[in-house]
Amino acid sequence: MVTKDQRRRQLAREKFERQQQRRVQMRRKSRTRNSVIAAVLAVVVIGGGSAWGLGAFDSNSKKKSTDDAAANASASPSATPSKAPDPCGKADAGAPGTEQWKTEPKMAIDKSAKYTFTLQTTCGSIPIALDAAKAPDTTNSFKFLADKGFFDHTKCHRLTTEGIFVLQCGDPTAQGNGGPGYTIPDENLTAFGKADAQKTVTYPAGTVAMANTGQAHTGGSQFFLVYKDSPLAPSYTPFGTIDAAGMKVLDKIAAAGAQPADQTTGNTAPNATVVINKATVSKS
Repeated sequence: MVTKDQRRRQLAREKFERQQQRRVQMRRKSRTRNSVIAAVLAVVVIGGGSAWGLGAFDSNSKKKSTDDAAANASASPSATPSKAPDPCGKADAGAPGTEQWKTEPKMAIDKSAKYTFTLQTTCGSIPIALDAAKAPDTTNSFKFLADKGFFDHTKCHRLTTEGIFVLQCGDPTAQGNGGPGYTIPDENLTAFGKADAQKTVTYPAGTVAMANTGQAHTGGSQFFLVYKDSPLAPSYTPFGTIDAAGMKVLDKIAAAGAQPADQTTGNTAPNATVVINKATVSKS
């Protein structure tokens, strides 16, 4: 007999899948629109004696949705935004960077060492212990991106409050389709159980894992922080653990609730204004 809790989780996953399908449809429409715009602009510019270089509209199409999927889960919010006050402070002056890279950075970390990924946010500091031994490519990529200032001044764009319970960050566009220009391989997928995408395992509260497009090896820069045990397919690289102090900050963000789903992106933004002022990866 299916329990109420199992039924609730099933409905949450089904709703998430529908949202993902809508996102795919919107991206297809966007690509078609951009192609038309590119053609019109090419005609106009060529008429003026110059032409667009190849790739003028490539960056967004290559990123697609890095990674609106924080997994087989619901992004459904309550019917109206929470009335809880914003628990976060004002963001530091600055804007997200726009630099992109074509390939994953070369391995430059010590896989046997301990690293800490610290998010200095408008809501407080969230230190994350990285698992370099089991997720070396992910740790190496995050060290590279943090050193480049890639995460600085970026907004955490998504908070899920039903089915799964995560805060998603790491997208400079804050739309759910941004990334560094390259992807990294999946790692450590058996951390919480057998890697079978048709089943779910529990990602415990305090876990930090990679978001992806729903396909294998499509992680980029977006990641999610689990603030409450969440049932997910084991398809999302777990690469870090939040300490007790960081969990207090994350719980404060979650308690403020989420906004209704954006009609364009499908994202459910946190009511709290969560901006990463500075991100660092340091070796212990």
